[in-house]
Amino acid sequence: MSRSDNGAVAVLPDAPAPLRLRLHAYIDVAVVVVVLICTNLIAHFTTSWASIVTVPVAALVLLALVRRRGLGWGELGLDPRQWRRGTIWALAAVGIVLGAVAIGAILPITRPFFLADRYATISGALIASMIVIPLQTAIPEELAFRGVLHGTLDRAIGARGVFATGSLLFGLWHVASSLGLTSGNKGLSSFLGGGVAGQIAGIMLAVLATAAAGVVFTWLRRRSGSLLAPIALHWSLNGAGALAAAVVWHTTMR
Repeated sequence: MSRSDNGAVAVLPDAPAPLRLRLHAYIDVAVVVVVLICTNLIAHFTTSWASIVTVPVAALVLLALVRRRGLGWGELGLDPRQWRRGTIWALAAVGIVLGAVAIGAILPITRPFFLADRYATISGALIASMIVIPLQTAIPEELAFRGVLHGTLDRAIGARGVFATGSLLFGLWHVASSLGLTSGNKGLSSFLGGGVAGQIAGIMLAVLATAAAGVVFTWLRRRSGSLLAPIALHWSLNGAGALAAAVVWHTTMR
C-alpha cells in the first residue's frame, strides 16, 4: 500500500503472474538441487543400506513434491501418450550401445578399460546389470535428472538451461562415485597413473564424461518426449559395460 498526496491510501497491485510463476520455478529448482546434494552425500558417505535405498527413495519423493507443485506428466517425461515413441527411441539407443560396447571389448586398445575389479565375476555382473543398475541407478537417476530436474529447469530457464545446467549437475553428481575410480580399473590406472594426481584426473574425467552423457540423455529425453529412452540408454551403458567387463576379465585373466 502507498499514501497519495491527498492522504488516501492506495493498494498497489500484486506482482505480475508471470513473475510469480518464474519465482516459484526458481524455488522449485533450488529445492530439487538441495535434495539431490543431500541424497548424494547420504548415499556415498553414510551406511551401506543408505547407499542402496537413498537414491530411489529420493527420486520418488522429488516426483511427489513437484507433482504437488503443478508439474504435469508430460513435463516429467512420463506421459503415457509418449510411451510408443519413447520405446522406439529406447530400442535404437540400446542397439547402438550394445554394438559399441562389443567393439570396445574386442579391440586391444580399449579392452583394458573393461578390467574393472567390481565386475570380476559373471554372477556379480549379472546381478549388477539386471537388478542393481536399473533399480538403484538408471531408473531413479533418470527420474530425478531427466524427469524432475529437467521439468523444473525447463520452467525456470528454458531448453538451453536444461542442457547446460542439468548436464553439469549430472556430471558433478558423479564426483563421489568416482573416488578411487582409477585404483579399481587397470586400464584407467595405466592411462592416468596412480597416486593423488591420478585419482584427481580420474574424477575430472568421470565428471566430464558423465556431463557429456547428460547432454545426450537430455537430447534423447526431449527428442523422444519420454523418460523411457534415456533410462534405456543409461541402463545399456552401465549394464552392458558390466557384462562386457566380466567377460573381458575372465577371457583376459585366465
